[in-house]
Amino acid sequence: MTAGADAAVGLATDHPAGPTTPGALDAAVEAAAAAFDQGRPATPDIRAGWLEAIAAGLEQDARGLVKTAVRETHLGTARLEGELKRTVFQLRLFAEEIRRGEHFDATIDHDDPAWGMGPRPDLRRYNVPLGVVGVFGASNFPFAFSVMGGDSASALAAGCAVVHKAHDAHRELAARTARVVTEALEGARAPSGLFSMVTGRQAGEALVDHPLVKAVGFTGSTAGGRALLNRIAARPEPIPFFGELGGINAVFVAPKAWATRRAEILSGYAGSFTLGMGQFCTKPGLLFVPAGDAEGIRSQLAEALAGFAPARLLSDRLHAGYADAVATLRDSGGVRVLLEGDFAEEPAPTVLHTTSEEVRKDPGLLRQEMFGPASLVVEYRDQAELPGLARLLEGQLTTTLQAEEDDDVSELAARLADISGRVLWNGWPTGVTVSYAQHHGGPYPATTSNTTSVGTAAIRRFLRPVAYQSFPASRLPAPLQDSNPWRVPQRVDGVWQHPAEGAVSRDTGNEGQS
Repeated sequence: MTAGADAAVGLATDHPAGPTTPGALDAAVEAAAAAFDQGRPATPDIRAGWLEAIAAGLEQDARGLVKTAVRETHLGTARLEGELKRTVFQLRLFAEEIRRGEHFDATIDHDDPAWGMGPRPDLRRYNVPLGVVGVFGASNFPFAFSVMGGDSASALAAGCAVVHKAHDAHRELAARTARVVTEALEGARAPSGLFSMVTGRQAGEALVDHPLVKAVGFTGSTAGGRALLNRIAARPEPIPFFGELGGINAVFVAPKAWATRRAEILSGYAGSFTLGMGQFCTKPGLLFVPAGDAEGIRSQLAEALAGFAPARLLSDRLHAGYADAVATLRDSGGVRVLLEGDFAEEPAPTVLHTTSEEVRKDPGLLRQEMFGPASLVVEYRDQAELPGLARLLEGQLTTTLQAEEDDDVSELAARLADISGRVLWNGWPTGVTVSYAQHHGGPYPATTSNTTSVGTAAIRRFLRPVAYQSFPASRLPAPLQDSNPWRVPQRVDGVWQHPAEGAVSRDTGNEGQS
């Protein structure tokens, strides 16, 4: 690691150094750019080995990492152990993914004098990494969405270098995690400076502004994400911004499901909106149910929450924001308290109540995120109202349908697909598995792009296509050579070819994709 990058990381112990100076930030980004260039020729197998080295390093220091996280975040040991396990699994899954090489989308069109629109030159296209990526860690997932969370891991898998801006809510944990990552990469002989960490608001702003930074990943509040988006747009060279800004995650209960599974639905809802003290970005903040028995809902929710064990929120700042958000919605016209909570150091859950008539008068009631153990129940009078109520929602990470097979919810389901990145049937959104088909994104303000921040497809955020025309064979990148030395899937003259399987599937261009 270069001296500048080492200063930016500041990791002699588990305790973080002070805010990163402008000079150290600049040195870290320049070191990352040099490491990116040095790492360009690395084969998928070598790059996958770097990810696996990080995973092994995190496992080896798991006890110390979790102990630090418990002290600093107020989250429980079991929760943090599970989150660290997820982080390690994700790194290894990404390693497997890039070894397969599908993310390159290598496409070869040989020259063809008889091509239908006239002679075609030799054209070859594949995906290349963007360069240095600035990543902003989240407070609510100190492993899975922080130093070596989804953004950092997918950027490294894509072939980028990463400069991570630590979240102030867990700076000691960030420092310890970054030390593990940098030592693991050093042991795996990755280019020095491929990963580094900086701290402080000034460093974060300078990271976004730095001309060598080619993309930014962010998980956090809508206000914070919007500020970064505006700052990026004001750069002389605007760059991609992959921001996950949260959402309300509305749940719609159809009448037949309500009639047959009401107690089960309310129990599932209670467990989901209070999971992790309501500090998940997929927490259901809205529950639409048939009107007629608000007092019964109150009684059943109170029963479902009887065993709830409150805990402290992640930070004092987040606690204050939660109290303000609940009070703002509670004091709005047409909203009443269904289940009284509190804003104690370990807050009890709050459930608010309104009606479809009130939200049609003031759609803003549906857009107030309460990041903590609180949610809003909305009673509707007729199932025909539901598509129209869905139209009042902003972009969502998730929406959920609780319905029976013979419920007529086709129009509603289509509308929910228009406004959300993941639509659930008879489930709860507070579970985001890391897999091939996962999509964790959605229309703004859920995210700032149409990409996912979870799952193997997240790698493709940090890639862009480049086409080579009439290049000599000896000068082509490895994934575009006819000899295919990296043995990656190639679409050759319209036919996908997999090294282990031979040619498959002419014309569609999708079969080799994950």
